[in-house]
Amino acid sequence: MDYYAGVDLGATNVRAVVAEPDGATIGSARRSTPRGPTGIDVTEGVLRTLRNACDDAGIAPEEIVAAGIGSIGPFDLAEGAVIDPANLPDSIDRIPLTGPLEKLIDSDEVYLHNDTTAGVIGERFHAVSNPDDMAYITISSGIGAGVCCDGEIMDGWDGNAGEVGHYVVDPHGRLTCGCGRDGHWEAYCSGNAIPNYARLLAEDDPTISTDLPLEGPDFTAKDVFALAGDDELADYVIDQLAHWNAIGVTNVIHAFAPIVVSFGGAVALHNEELVVDPIRERVAELVMTNVPEIRVTDQGDDVVVEGALASALTGGTGDRRRL
Repeated sequence: MDYYAGVDLGATNVRAVVAEPDGATIGSARRSTPRGPTGIDVTEGVLRTLRNACDDAGIAPEEIVAAGIGSIGPFDLAEGAVIDPANLPDSIDRIPLTGPLEKLIDSDEVYLHNDTTAGVIGERFHAVSNPDDMAYITISSGIGAGVCCDGEIMDGWDGNAGEVGHYVVDPHGRLTCGCGRDGHWEAYCSGNAIPNYARLLAEDDPTISTDLPLEGPDFTAKDVFALAGDDELADYVIDQLAHWNAIGVTNVIHAFAPIVVSFGGAVALHNEELVVDPIRERVAELVMTNVPEIRVTDQGDDVVVEGALASALTGGTGDRRRL
């Protein structure tokens, strides 16, 4: 029997699944994304995760005929590698992916996508009706979008379409993004950025009372959402996040005219009422075209790895009609 694999390389975790030709998963594995010191260490982590998924499935990697990868970017698509990822240590400048995976499974059918592109593939593949115009937006360690327009998945000539987290939402550029540029959506609203934004807002108005551990080494976005409704600064941060998120999503809508916008990523999935609901409320006031349905993916954390698997099953397209 032929087998298929999907891999999700994120800034926080690496996941892999192995499936039969009907898409039924028979093996899976997950591990923390290596923090370097080099990109090769991350590559080895990806290969190890896929080997573990194969072990879980009781098969050899060589029995996999095709694999899809949903990965953080940006890409050098000709080399099949991630280059200078914004949310990993600076020592990681290149992460080879397609070549090492092709060697592991002994197949040249390895399809590399931005993780959010894999997300929109997963959303469409598992939808009751395949939306021909939709966007999948992740708000997690970073922010990005996968877009399907007129039934075509938009990868871009270099694989880097959908880097909407690097839209400039604040022309004053008060915060610097992980990519090194100022004013990007991701610099304010991503899980990695929210603590810095909270500190900035506290500096702007020292009279705001708060129990947030602003100077603590373990201060994270979770602390902000956990104190919602009980802390003046936490509530102000969440309100300002809604402002920037609504601007970013409005830009996506005006650019691609989706019928559906689906959200994923840890920040959105774990805080729907505080993150996604305010976007719904504010976007309707900002959009001058049709307002899409705004929802949260029902695939949870699986959406990217499922999209990567769907890409493998369908020759890179995610179109169920290819099955």
